[in-house]
Amino acid sequence: MKKILPALLMGFVGLNADERLLEIMRLYQKQGLEVVGQKLDSYLADKSFWAEELQNKDTDFGYYQNKQFLFVADKSKPSLEFYEIDNNMLKKINSSKALVGSKKGDKTLEGDLATPIGVYRITQKLERLDQYYGVLAFVTNYPNLYDTLKKRTGHGIWVHGMPLNGDRNELNTKGCIAIENPLLSSYDKVLKGEKAFLITYEDKFFPSTKEELSMVLSSLFQWKEAWARGDFERYMRFYNPNFTRYDGMKFNAFKEYKKRVFAKNEKKNIAFSSISVIPYPNSQNKRLFYVVFDQDYKAYQQNKLSYSSHSQKELYVEIENNQVSIIMEK
Repeated sequence: MKKILPALLMGFVGLNADERLLEIMRLYQKQGLEVVGQKLDSYLADKSFWAEELQNKDTDFGYYQNKQFLFVADKSKPSLEFYEIDNNMLKKINSSKALVGSKKGDKTLEGDLATPIGVYRITQKLERLDQYYGVLAFVTNYPNLYDTLKKRTGHGIWVHGMPLNGDRNELNTKGCIAIENPLLSSYDKVLKGEKAFLITYEDKFFPSTKEELSMVLSSLFQWKEAWARGDFERYMRFYNPNFTRYDGMKFNAFKEYKKRVFAKNEKKNIAFSSISVIPYPNSQNKRLFYVVFDQDYKAYQQNKLSYSSHSQKELYVEIENNQVSIIMEK
């Protein structure tokens, strides 16, 4: 909240900065910090705030609250681009040719020689591998939640180097992305263990628009508001009828489960931070977005803490007919 407060004071439409600050101070004096937090959350749930916040940002590859690095691979060329994203401004570090799997389209099965399409996190760096993988490899989290719930199989999708013995007769990988070793080593020096994502697509990438990102971000905080206030009916309206939870639970079963949870009438404090919203390439050409953030959750009954958690939350959301709905959640 501390990081976003200056942006809220400067960006909320309808009041100038001094009026916004005065409103916040009056609320704090009369009703305390909790009410101030509710007021700030109401700003975050307003689409116009996000439209203002994103106005001068680079948003083709999404919205990132924290500094991130981003690999973008086009399977059809094939190529790999590497970006630094700081304060949601893009800086292209380099672009190069790459090798990818021979199969076109989605990766669906173990050993099908396809490089997957989607959004993936770089989870670790590996060194001292078989010489085939070059100087090092960046490991992705394929299969991600979307892949898993689509029953896709396989593992070990990496961004790695070329064979150290100089044998480059193969024009394709087994599904990984391979680039020249000196370039990969230079990326490693830039990354220095920092977080990174990989976006992979084929033929054409559909960038996210500021309108779409404003919709997703404001809907995220509207969903949180309904959740925190215990408004069950409004909360469930954010879920797509085709929703599936990480464990395979479908919409109707999830609704009944949540009804029991909401019936406890717990008081909830929910805070989101480190939010990223990334357009998710897919072969169906749907407007999908991967939303990931840190969530602090506390529930109270009779003023006593009944449940507490700090976790990374993942949502896959779809925009259809100007409506945002959650299709998958973990």
